[in-house]
Amino acid sequence: MVLEGLGKSLRNVLGKIAGASSVDSNLIKEVSKDLQRALLQADVNVQMVLAITKKVEERALAEKPPAGKSAKEYVIGIIYEELVALLENGEGLRMEPQTIMMVGLYGQGKTTTTGKLAHVFSKKGFKVGLIAADVHRPAAYEQLQQLGEKVGVEVYGEPGKKDAPAIVERGLRHFRDKNIIIIDTSGRHALEDDLIKELKDVAKIAKPKERLLVLDAQVGQQAGPQASAFHEAVGVTGVVLTKIDGTAKGGGALSAVSQTKARIVYMGVGEGIRDLEAFNAKRFISRLLGMGDIDALLDLVGDEVKGAKAEALTKNMMSGKFTLRDMYEQMEAVNKMGPLKKVMGMIPGFSNLEDKVDLDQSQEKLRRFRSIMDSMTNEELEDPKIIKAGRIIRIARGSGVPASEVRELLKQYNQSKKMMKGMMGNRKMRKQIMKQMQGGDLGF
Repeated sequence: MVLEGLGKSLRNVLGKIAGASSVDSNLIKEVSKDLQRALLQADVNVQMVLAITKKVEERALAEKPPAGKSAKEYVIGIIYEELVALLENGEGLRMEPQTIMMVGLYGQGKTTTTGKLAHVFSKKGFKVGLIAADVHRPAAYEQLQQLGEKVGVEVYGEPGKKDAPAIVERGLRHFRDKNIIIIDTSGRHALEDDLIKELKDVAKIAKPKERLLVLDAQVGQQAGPQASAFHEAVGVTGVVLTKIDGTAKGGGALSAVSQTKARIVYMGVGEGIRDLEAFNAKRFISRLLGMGDIDALLDLVGDEVKGAKAEALTKNMMSGKFTLRDMYEQMEAVNKMGPLKKVMGMIPGFSNLEDKVDLDQSQEKLRRFRSIMDSMTNEELEDPKIIKAGRIIRIARGSGVPASEVRELLKQYNQSKKMMKGMMGNRKMRKQIMKQMQGGDLGF
């Protein structure tokens, strides 16, 4: 999970409030100190930490909760609002035809992020072209070419040539039929005069709508000065913070960039091509606090289960027919969405289970269940009632597992079928699923 240590500390703060017998000045001061400790450990700037905890303390002691809301709920709401205010800094990247220019120093993840961003836009149905304008780093073109092949996006480059502006000019002509063009530019170990000139020349030719600065979150609070320097040089319109999942300094980088009023648009949350998340302060803080992010979960599900497959699955659910094949499709979608830890972080309250549930073991069990179903016939997948002792032994041999695991899968299927039946008996739930089906998104 993104900033896992900070998230756990913040959830402990909320747990202290929820478990208190009453809300008084002593509790508020305790919570304020715990909040300070959590933010400082995540490398957030000291002045910002003092300002936010002072605001929380003042509001919690002075404001009265509105009718229908308890004092505990209101204090938790104040903490949420002030943390959001710390990071909220403008709208995200618009999903519309445009040219995007990627800038940044060496080693920050710029080329990888370019590939991830191409994947985001292509999944949304845009025709994407990548221009390899990093003419100085060895193998930069080959790396972008590999990423382009991985996401099914064409790459234009001229290996061996050093005139980046000319390459960009020819690349733009080559990609006249594309509605998204992303330019991967050169970097340096520092922001030097020749790099600034090259970036300005490229920008003059490309006229990009967005100039995105890619910054490694491991630089912590130094992300702020770097963002400011690049903005002065080339007019940065947005920032992508990479490796936000693997560093204790992530909080420092987030808050430092936000303090410069730069607009954070994406976060790199892993090494996979899918591990790029649109930054939204409200949704980000909601997940840190264990409140989940249902919108992000539905976005992920909608990406993996859609079209005719989503419609067929929904119709089966609505009619009360739920087969092993349907269960297989659900498992496939969850598997494609990424590690279970990432998915569970989007479900309200589930972040608190991470210490109680072996998520790696659960992920392995899902994999084994899918392997078992791969050994079943079409008839068995469509009508699991026919799977008796003899078939169980054959399926177990075919998938290389004990017969007990096949029985465990069938037990899990029967439980899921009962749950689906219960959901369909709920009028509100039926209405929600119908709405999602009509809108093209399907959530379970």
